[in-house]
Amino acid sequence: MSSILINALLSNCSDPDTLFNTLCWPSDSCPDRERVEALTTFIEGIGKLPQSDTSDDGGEMTNAVCRLLGVCINTLDDTAVSVLVARTVLPSFRLPDEETGELPGKADRRLGIDVAIEAMSVLLPALASDEDLTVSILTSALSCIKTLSDTLVSKITVRLLFTLLNCYSERKVATTVQFILEDLCNWHESDRSTSNSPLVTERILLCFTALSDYLFPPGKQGQSLNYTGSDPRGSLQFWMVLQDGLTHKDNVSRKRALYLLKRCVALSEEEAAEYPSHSTSEIMFRWVPDQAKLLREFWEDYALVMETLEENQIHVVRPVLNRIDTLIQTAANDSQGVSLFHPSWLLCVYHRMFHSENKSVMREGVHHLLELQALRRPSFARAFSQFIVGPFMDVMSESSLFHRTAGQSVGECPELAVKLQGFMVAFFDSLPQESRGPVLLQLVRRLGSEHWCAVPILFLSQALSRLPPRPLLGPDGLHALREVLRCTMITHQVLLRGAAQCFLLHSALSLTDVTSVTLDDVFGFLVHFRADESLGRGTSLWNQLCDWLSDNEGSFRPRLGEAGDGTSTVPEGETVRGYVQRQMEAFLRVPAGAGELPEPGEAELLARATLLCVDMEVRRSGQKTADASAGLESLLRPLLDTLSRLGTNVYLPLRKTDKSLQLLLRLVQLRHGRHTEAPELHVTVSMETLVLGAVESIQEFVLRRLSGELQEMCDVQRADLYLSVLRELVVKWHVSKIQDTFFSRLVRYALRTLQIPTVAGQVIRAVAMATLAMTCEVAELGVFSHQSETLNLLVDLSGYFYCPDASPLSLPHFNQTLLKPPAEEHSTRGLEPGPLLQDWGRLAARFIRDQWACLGYGRRLGSPGPLQFSRTPEALQAAIEAVSLLPSDLVLPVLDFMASVMPQVVLSDEARCIEAVTVSWRLVLGLSSNPRDFWPALQGFVTMAFQHSLLGLTEEQAPGLTSTLQKVIAGELMDLSQAKTGVFSVLIQHCCNTWLPSCPGSEPGSGGLSQSDAVFSSALLHADILAEACVYGPVFRRDQRLIQEVQVYVERLGEECAANTAVTSDNRDDQFPRVCVLAFLSCLQPSDKLHERLMEDLVLRLLTKDEAISKSKQRYYSNSLQHRVKNRVWQTLLMLLPKLREEFVGMVLVRVFQAGFVSNQASVKYLIEWMMVLILFQFPEHMDCLWACFNVDQEKTKTSICTFLSVLVHLNIILPHLKEKALHWRKALDVTLQWCFSHNFSVRLYALLALKRVWGLEGPRAEAEEEAGGPDSLGGLATVVKACLHQAEAMQSTGNANKNWTRIQEHFFFGAFHPIRDYSVETIFYTLPSLSEVSEDEWILPGKFESLVDFSQSASLPLRNPVPDLSLLHPGDWIQQDKGEQDHEERWAEVQKKMTPWRLGIQEPELGMVPQQRAARLGKLNSALLVVATLIDKPTNLGGLCRTCEIFGASGLVLDSLRHVTDKHFQALSVSSELWLPLLEVKPMELADFLQGKKREGYCIVGVEQTAKSQSLQDYRFPKKTLLLLGNEREGIPANLLQLLDVCVEIPQQGVIRSLNVHVSAALGVETMDDKRKCSAR
Repeated sequence: MSSILINALLSNCSDPDTLFNTLCWPSDSCPDRERVEALTTFIEGIGKLPQSDTSDDGGEMTNAVCRLLGVCINTLDDTAVSVLVARTVLPSFRLPDEETGELPGKADRRLGIDVAIEAMSVLLPALASDEDLTVSILTSALSCIKTLSDTLVSKITVRLLFTLLNCYSERKVATTVQFILEDLCNWHESDRSTSNSPLVTERILLCFTALSDYLFPPGKQGQSLNYTGSDPRGSLQFWMVLQDGLTHKDNVSRKRALYLLKRCVALSEEEAAEYPSHSTSEIMFRWVPDQAKLLREFWEDYALVMETLEENQIHVVRPVLNRIDTLIQTAANDSQGVSLFHPSWLLCVYHRMFHSENKSVMREGVHHLLELQALRRPSFARAFSQFIVGPFMDVMSESSLFHRTAGQSVGECPELAVKLQGFMVAFFDSLPQESRGPVLLQLVRRLGSEHWCAVPILFLSQALSRLPPRPLLGPDGLHALREVLRCTMITHQVLLRGAAQCFLLHSALSLTDVTSVTLDDVFGFLVHFRADESLGRGTSLWNQLCDWLSDNEGSFRPRLGEAGDGTSTVPEGETVRGYVQRQMEAFLRVPAGAGELPEPGEAELLARATLLCVDMEVRRSGQKTADASAGLESLLRPLLDTLSRLGTNVYLPLRKTDKSLQLLLRLVQLRHGRHTEAPELHVTVSMETLVLGAVESIQEFVLRRLSGELQEMCDVQRADLYLSVLRELVVKWHVSKIQDTFFSRLVRYALRTLQIPTVAGQVIRAVAMATLAMTCEVAELGVFSHQSETLNLLVDLSGYFYCPDASPLSLPHFNQTLLKPPAEEHSTRGLEPGPLLQDWGRLAARFIRDQWACLGYGRRLGSPGPLQFSRTPEALQAAIEAVSLLPSDLVLPVLDFMASVMPQVVLSDEARCIEAVTVSWRLVLGLSSNPRDFWPALQGFVTMAFQHSLLGLTEEQAPGLTSTLQKVIAGELMDLSQAKTGVFSVLIQHCCNTWLPSCPGSEPGSGGLSQSDAVFSSALLHADILAEACVYGPVFRRDQRLIQEVQVYVERLGEECAANTAVTSDNRDDQFPRVCVLAFLSCLQPSDKLHERLMEDLVLRLLTKDEAISKSKQRYYSNSLQHRVKNRVWQTLLMLLPKLREEFVGMVLVRVFQAGFVSNQASVKYLIEWMMVLILFQFPEHMDCLWACFNVDQEKTKTSICTFLSVLVHLNIILPHLKEKALHWRKALDVTLQWCFSHNFSVRLYALLALKRVWGLEGPRAEAEEEAGGPDSLGGLATVVKACLHQAEAMQSTGNANKNWTRIQEHFFFGAFHPIRDYSVETIFYTLPSLSEVSEDEWILPGKFESLVDFSQSASLPLRNPVPDLSLLHPGDWIQQDKGEQDHEERWAEVQKKMTPWRLGIQEPELGMVPQQRAARLGKLNSALLVVATLIDKPTNLGGLCRTCEIFGASGLVLDSLRHVTDKHFQALSVSSELWLPLLEVKPMELADFLQGKKREGYCIVGVEQTAKSQSLQDYRFPKKTLLLLGNEREGIPANLLQLLDVCVEIPQQGVIRSLNVHVSAALGVETMDDKRKCSAR
């Protein structure tokens, strides 16, 4: 009754607090039973109480109620009430409702889960004796752990599990912990392979960590646990949980797993007992007391490595890699034949590195694994096998790993790829024999299971191809390799895809177990290798395959025939010839009937097998031509018989004729390789002879079929097959028998067919138009004579399209469409629309495309004459409509027609021409993501829009079109070329081929110019295209650059990789536009006025580009886009210089010398200096322009005067051509002497070098004249010169000055380089960039000018350098760069080391005092502590540090730049302490040398850093002379400097975060040393 009343009150109560107070009783009285039952009911309904306004109030009330419940339970002696309440609460722990997904307490009358947990935690102490109930509670709690949120899981663990365990005895605790351990481990085992596994591991680690004190109670020395039943170390699944946790993506889970591992190690060491005490199936953790020290060191190093990997910073991780080596070495050494460490622990280390957020850490991990020598042990190789095919293959899919390393040049195999090859060989050699095949199969399947990028799959395939030959792969292996070819290599670049195919086929040949595969398996696999990418006839791969088939012939497993009993009907030891003959018979044995055209795959397989069989036999026995012909004839006899009966036997099954022609077509297409050798040529000739015997029969059959028999939709594909066979026979074999007579009959019938108006005849019309288009294509190749009947009929075809009888403004036969069949017939039958309707759109588009193919040929044929002027615009409009109508892959004939029509229309209908160009360009842009159709469409568009007739238009003639082409189309094309290599190559190659001068005897054109001059004159209107080509070279993304570098590597493999033979070059090299335009410029003649104008215009444009960059970017970085463009500008100018007029050179000379005053990178500086030397060599009368440059104000020239001093270094080349040699030599002497006293060290070096070279020219002679009293006396100047030179040579004892003096003299530009002798294309574009440290992708090899274009050499500018001296040099150390004042903060490798005097705001009498003197006036004493803060870059930290050092009496503070003192943030914290503390400037690049110098002076180098061996700051005793090195705010002390330290000290910490502010750390260190110094003094 009380329960009913309470429930009623709860449902209607607006103030639960009042009800709660009513149910409570005084603490000094004992409640009756009814009150307790009422309270129980109240607790049961507490989850349904109205929510309070704030969550805090509700939580407080829940806690109060649960405390009250605890008081109630404790006052009762009878546990029945507790059991009753517990059973009431227990259902609240059930799983969320499967239908609603709501937690308990939301949709029913059970308690909320939060309240239930708190209530149950109060009840558990009273329920400890009820074993059944506690087991139910424990089971429910563990179920909730698997489903509820992390917050509730933590609450259940702490409130329920802890409470339960605290109530139990030791034995029962052990049993309960074991129960929990087994339940959670079983959960992990069941879900480990599912996507839920990471969450499961995370939850289990949370529970294990919370229960760690119960899982690992302290043991006694030499004894195991008192209750070993709960020892988790005995559970294999427990260790798997830990290892999954160590590699978990959540860093908290990783820390929990490492914590548990440390507890296991600590417990094992504390017990000092062997573990496990008995052998088990697999031991993941072992402890042997005799090896306790070794084990402890191993696990300490292991924990250190795993903790360090949490940093994700390579400079922190790299120093601990040697610890990984120690771990591996320890794990690899067995103790008494029993391994102490399971290899899976090492896999966790690599797994963490592979999944690091930092790509550098990932790369280090991969390199480290590839160099792992322990994998040569069979036990390790077997343990690592699943890791290799799993996580290792995952990380190998990262393309960035294969970037070339420092020191590698473009075209070298990436370092990681080289290591991968050696690793694969060593790994499979180390695997047990029985494991090699399965592991290799898994690895290949992994390659085919996902989409791989081109670079990783290429190098993985190459690594597999390096495995030594052994029988590992069976039919499943070939199937897996086939999936790799089919699924993962569809979108790769052609050359890389072909190279990967070559490597995969090589792997298959060396690793296939021929006794387990049939010839069906082999040839079914080979059919997936494309002839135009890898397996082309005559390639090295083809020959290798022939040899492999020959070597293994007779060893292949016989295939099961059709005997019905599963036995083989094929004899043992079947030969390849026998296989091909059997397949040929089966191929041509078909039932009667028509239908769809057979799939071409079967014909592809048989054609390739036939050619392989014949070539194999020829290579094996060296057969002569007659023998080869006989062998081929015996193989092809069934096919030849069928072909010979095509024209006479009308009852041959249509499917058989289709298959025979398919096979013939593939044989004809595959017979010729790009590099076919003599034996293969014999086979080709024999095949031609055999096929020619059946040509007449083929001709009659095709003529009959094309003349009205093809009427169904499926017959369109047959028509394509027939026409393809004809095209191959006529074009490639030049079969004269079927040229004129046959084609005239075809054309005559097709012309009649085009007049058929009925719907039923639409397929016939489509076939007829396709026939006419193919005939036009063949006729354009010149296979018909001018008097042939076929050409006369094609003239009639032109008349059909132009309809002379039609209206002058009407072209009814342009864009004619097919009449679509009605769909009623299909709908009335209740059938779905068949292929007839589904493919009709494509058929109609092909019909229109074939029309334009015929129209284009008619235009080029010139008959029936040019279009009448009144109808030409309509023809162009029809072409525009066709471009909009047709699919993108069918528009090329339309673009071709436009190209022939637009010159006639452009002056009268410019708007329509603009529309044609714009529509066509939009079409090309839309295809940019479709490479198959994009490149042909782009080529067609460029040919149409940039033909010479349109290029020659001026703005006055066609302002709109010229603006569209020059500003819109060309600009967008250039933008597209920045992202898509090869786009600009199409335009510049077309333009150069158009403008390139032709025969000088050409007939005059308009305006009295020859035809070649008329065409070339249009180049003057588009010089901007040439200027862009001269400086073209987009800066690609790193991944794009990787693809290009790998392509260069594949190309350098040569014939070793068959893809280089099979794949046709596409001229999409990003350097091709520059090479093309430079070859164009090399053909220009200075004697030709048009050429002269173009070259001069181009020079002016290039100088303007250089000046624009200099104005917009006064300072630019090495190898930036600005640097590259300027470098290309001056390279082109150097190349054009010999062809320029003297007057023009004099006009631009001022701009050339002005460029020398600009801040330039080293390579640009050398080119400008070289240009100046060559100009003064050719035109010495301009020498005064050089002297004028030395009269510019020194503040304006800064260090750019070094450019002109470099010119004087080469005065020996210029001086012999000067008229007044003595006068100019004396001028050079005066100028160089003046700059020898510059305050800038670089300028002084250049001036001294110039002085040495100038003095060496005439100095001894002038000195002799001075002694003789001659008229050219130097007036005592010789003494000054010799003193300067002596001072320069006396730099032997001045450190860096001596190094720089030596380096600048040995530098290539002032040593081996000769401006006249070395003037060549090779030096300009290859040698000089390589020696001046320009990026390798800017180097243009001389071979490219020979292989890609036709380069015109001349005596003044040879292609190759006649003397190889420069090519033998390496980049020098001295690279002077002209920088401004702001460059003082650049961290150069070689700078001056000197104290900078300070002038601060202090009283005048103290200005001359150094800080020590000022401090002495105040009676201050300084310690021998020197604080080095070079690595700190924040002014606030440095200001506070300066103040701290001054207060504690440090002897000095070292900064990276003394400019910090003027910073307002520094001064705000230093409060003038810099006036009383000695400051020293040491650049970061000099820091290592500085530390070593201080070591020699007796300083102890102490670093403030947390390391594996660092000592506590409180315990360390500082020597008297101490140098305290502080790390960077973010990265600490670099790894290379850690090796120079005598000791590292760390500050003891009690908190959670791991580091202090660097200023605070330094202050603690300085103060601690000061205290210890004072204590020692006392």
